[in-house]
Amino acid sequence: MGNISEKTYNRLIWVLSIVIPLVVAVLFSVRIPGVERMGFLPPIYATINGLTAIILVAALLAIKNKKIKVHETLMKTAIGLSVLFLVMYVLYHMTSDSTPFGGEGTIRYIYYFILVSHILLSIGIIPLVLITYVKAITKKFEQHRKIARITFPIWLYVAVTGVVVYFMISPYYV
Repeated sequence: MGNISEKTYNRLIWVLSIVIPLVVAVLFSVRIPGVERMGFLPPIYATINGLTAIILVAALLAIKNKKIKVHETLMKTAIGLSVLFLVMYVLYHMTSDSTPFGGEGTIRYIYYFILVSHILLSIGIIPLVLITYVKAITKKFEQHRKIARITFPIWLYVAVTGVVVYFMISPYYV
């Protein structure tokens, strides 16, 4: 990976950061013909979000204890789980209509605040994770640490709120 220029990485990061949310948005309007609703997926991808949160915290603890290889493995696992989550999330929405939230009153506002912040930050976290990862693989560790201080809490928030959103919406699944 060392022979790829930073400029090339940056182009790839921005392409992915734009293409991924656009493709996900487009796929939401696509239905896979002849495939039944995949209602078993939400608890699985919520669990993946929970595991991602745990792995992110474990990775932070690993690096604070100077366990660099453990940190690296955990971070690659967190990225892999995030990709797996995204694939399952898109598959679910390609086979199922969105579930309306049935709560009323204050809880409804809380749910939509959490949901909207989760969605917006999940879009914003894509370039942050990729930039942070590229800084590590190109051995620019000081820059990696700087951006990781921003990336970590946002990624952790996205992972945790993914679980919260699931628990709040799950009573309304058909």
